[in-house]
Amino acid sequence: MIRVRIHPQISEKRPDIADEDVYAAFEGALRSRARNTKPIQWVGVGIDHHGRLLEFIAVEDEPNGWLVFHAMIATTKVLNEIGLGR
Repeated sequence: MIRVRIHPQISEKRPDIADEDVYAAFEGALRSRARNTKPIQWVGVGIDHHGRLLEFIAVEDEPNGWLVFHAMIATTKVLNEIGLGR
């Protein structure tokens, strides 16, 4: 079983994005990839409960445990980074 935690700064910075939206985007990710960072960050995109395409960045902070510390409406930069750009 995978445990996903959402950092509170996401809803503080973007009150239009609820934790449930981030869970939906993360759990139903359309595409994600690892970044060359330490610890390894995963950047991805998924669709939230409102049909919006959200980008997220997460780190595995324990075995089968993820901390999503960034989420917002997907940007062109992230879409290009994960290979979904035009």
